[in-house]
Amino acid sequence: MSRSSLIWTILGLTVAGLGLLLTSAVSGPWASGVPAAQDSMVRIPSGTYQPLYAAPTDTAATQVEGFWLDRHPVTKAEYQAFVEATPSWRRSRVSTLFADGGYLNDWRGDLDFGPDSLAHRPVVNVSWFAARAYAEWRGTRLPTTAEWERAAAASATREDGMKAPALRDRIVAWYSRPTPNPLPPVGSTRENVWGVWDLHGLVWEWTEDFNTALVTGESRNDSDLDRQLFCGSGSVGAADFEDYAAFLRYAFRSGLNGAYTVPNLGFRTAADLSPR
Repeated sequence: MSRSSLIWTILGLTVAGLGLLLTSAVSGPWASGVPAAQDSMVRIPSGTYQPLYAAPTDTAATQVEGFWLDRHPVTKAEYQAFVEATPSWRRSRVSTLFADGGYLNDWRGDLDFGPDSLAHRPVVNVSWFAARAYAEWRGTRLPTTAEWERAAAASATREDGMKAPALRDRIVAWYSRPTPNPLPPVGSTRENVWGVWDLHGLVWEWTEDFNTALVTGESRNDSDLDRQLFCGSGSVGAADFEDYAAFLRYAFRSGLNGAYTVPNLGFRTAADLSPR
C-alpha cells in the first residue's frame, strides 16, 4: 500500500468511525466499564513489546501497561446476543460503509448462526467496525496491536515463549494450513501461561490499530520507515528477522480495510485495569 493510500484509508476509517460513535450507544451488559474478569477475562501484567518494525529513532521496546483480555475469541452465540440487542448490526441492515458484502454470510439469517453445535465457534466474517461496536456494547474495547502481540508471545509456561523456535514453527505451520469449515470451538487449541486460549491456531484477530501497525514513530520519520518496509531488504530492519510468523501477521494486517470481512478473521476484546 502506498503512503498516500494509507493516509486516505486512515482518514476514511476516522470519518466512518465518528459516524458510528454518533449512532450507537453503549448499552450492553458491561456498560459500567467494569468487566466480569473472573468469568471471561484474564489479567495480563505490564511488560514490554518489541515491534517488528520501528522508525530509526524508536529502537527501544514499547512498554505495555497491564490490561484485561478475553480468555477466548468472541463466539457466534455471544455475537448473536449483540445483533439481537443492536438491530443496526444485523446482516440485512448493516451499512456498507461499515461492512462489506461478506458480513456474517456464513449465518442462515440475521439472528440465526445455524445449528446449536456452532454456538461456541468463533464469530468470523465480522468487520473491524462491527468488532469495535460489539466491544463498545459490551463495555470493553479491542486490544491494541502491542497488547495482542504481548499476550500472544506467551507460551504455556513462560511469557517470552516466542523465543522458542518450536512455538514459532507451530504458528507458521498453522498459517500454512487451509481454514477448516466449520471452525473448531473456542478453547480447542492451546492455553498460554496467563490462561488465554486460542491466540494462535484458531482464527486471525482484529486489533484496534491494525491499520497503523507498520507506522511507528513521528510522521517526519515515516517515509524512511516506508522505504525500509517495502523493499527487498525490509527484513533486515526488523527487530527479529527470524520471527517469520510475525512477518505474516503484519503482512496480513497491512492488507486489511476496516470494512473487510474474512472467513477466518475474528476478534476478542480487552479492557483497562482500572474502571473507566
